[in-house]
Amino acid sequence: MRTPLIAGNWKMNLHRAEAVALAEAVVKAIKADSGKYGKAEAALCPPSVYLDAVAQVVKGSSVALGAQNMYHEANGAFTGELSASMLRDVGCKYVVLGHSERRHILGESNQDVNRKVLTALKGGLSPIVCVGETLQQREAGQTADVVWEQFFGSLAGVSAEQMQQVVIAYEPVWAIGTGKTATPQQAEEVHADLRKILEFRYNTATAQAVRIQYGGSVKPDNAAELLSQKNIDGALVGGASLKAEQFLGILAGA
Repeated sequence: MRTPLIAGNWKMNLHRAEAVALAEAVVKAIKADSGKYGKAEAALCPPSVYLDAVAQVVKGSSVALGAQNMYHEANGAFTGELSASMLRDVGCKYVVLGHSERRHILGESNQDVNRKVLTALKGGLSPIVCVGETLQQREAGQTADVVWEQFFGSLAGVSAEQMQQVVIAYEPVWAIGTGKTATPQQAEEVHADLRKILEFRYNTATAQAVRIQYGGSVKPDNAAELLSQKNIDGALVGGASLKAEQFLGILAGA
């Protein structure tokens, strides 16, 4: 049985006091009502400058810490970058890689994502690897091809054993921050295809073990239906993760 993972991607939002208060509210609610929220794993992914502050809040709780990005080298003269060991040192369990905003705004390729994935795994982090199509690609009937290409390109060289540490996030680009959401049937179709790709690439056991999240305008009022689908194992939450009550509503929906 796969434990759903609800990860809040705060992106480039909040200030220190707000980040700490948000993390405190989430931790407090989960501790107070584990029956309501404890069936899924929660993770918070704040901006890097607030990782340490949020780490202090979630320390000793069931809430995991995640980073929004990392560099593919272990150390060196790479001004402005963060290594896997730095993220581990500050308390990170997860790191989001290949988010559509980094692919489409900052120009990251599958090869770029792959180098980071391999480095993250070597450094003891669990990568949340994002894949997904644009509206133009969906309307052209290219969803399966795009997801296939991003999967194999971003996860090249990842062994079946390493894959157990990877989370995949399907995020249709056309549904991120737009208010549009893939229907549960649309989302489940792609998740089921990803499960088949995992089985083709690895084996049935690996395919059944890997968690596949959905990301794309997930809210408390649509979370339960989305997360009830057979192959949807949680959510990568953007805007709704910036308010404790909304993030907790999604967590409860899991």
